[in-house]
Amino acid sequence: MSQQRTVPMLSYEDPLAAAAWLAHAFGFHETGRLGTHVDLELNGGQIMLDRPSPEYQNPNHHAELCEQMRTVLDTPFIVDGVYVLVDDIQVHFEQANAAGATILIDPEDNPSVGQRQYRAADPEGHRWMFAEPANYRPSSGAA
Repeated sequence: MSQQRTVPMLSYEDPLAAAAWLAHAFGFHETGRLGTHVDLELNGGQIMLDRPSPEYQNPNHHAELCEQMRTVLDTPFIVDGVYVLVDDIQVHFEQANAAGATILIDPEDNPSVGQRQYRAADPEGHRWMFAEPANYRPSSGAA
């Protein structure tokens, strides 16, 4: 496999707790740590977590103080989020839901792009879309 050329770098108020939660809920595995910087991997895709400064506020805390941010978070869509392909969307969804992820949209078929997908937010308010690619198994009632 070639080296990943784009790596999302996500800011968290507590990156160590976020890394543990992302591992538990979404199945990421820690591949490196230096201070508060944490590297995570899932199915060959890497992300980096850290806290950029003591003044940083995660999306949920920002929304407590800012009407405009509250409005942004009121939509179930992915705003500045991460898109992740998984092998079994239903199993992944059930794991995330059981771990306390905020489910924004339950698993749904999206035939226009050939995938089954769901949307979730982590405890600090970062948005995630998980999808099972084109060879997905349609839900009951799908053509």
